[in-house]
Amino acid sequence: MNTASISQALKEYGNTRIGSELGSASPHRLIQMLMEGAIERIARGRGAMERGYVQEKGNYIASAISIIEGLRASLDLTSGGDIARNLDALYDYMGRRLLTASLHNNTEMLDEVANLMQEIKSGWDAIAQHENAVAG
Repeated sequence: MNTASISQALKEYGNTRIGSELGSASPHRLIQMLMEGAIERIARGRGAMERGYVQEKGNYIASAISIIEGLRASLDLTSGGDIARNLDALYDYMGRRLLTASLHNNTEMLDEVANLMQEIKSGWDAIAQHENAVAG
C-alpha cells in the first residue's frame, strides 16, 4: 500500500469527516474513508449538476476523481495479483466515466460510478467484518 498516495487522497477528502479518526485509523479504515469520500463527492457533484452549479459540480467531481486516483495509486500491482490489476482497470474506468459525466452533465454516469464504488466498498467492509469476527 502506497502511503504517499493515500495521504494525497486523504488531503483531497478533506477534514470534514475525518477528524480525530484519521490519527487512529488502520490502513483498512483509511481506504474505507476514501471510498466514502468518493461516494459523497459524487453525490454532491450530482446535486450541483442538477441545480446547474457548474463550478461546484466540477469541483466535486474533480475531487472524486482525485480520490479514486489516490486509491488506484495505492494498489500494489506487483503482489496484488489479479485483484489489484482488476481494481486498477476499474478505477481507471471510473475516473474516465466521471470526467465524461461532468462534460456531458450525465447523472446516469455519476450513478454508475457511485454504484461501482459502493460495490467495491461493500466488499472492503466485508473484509473488516470478517477480521473483527475472527479476532473477537
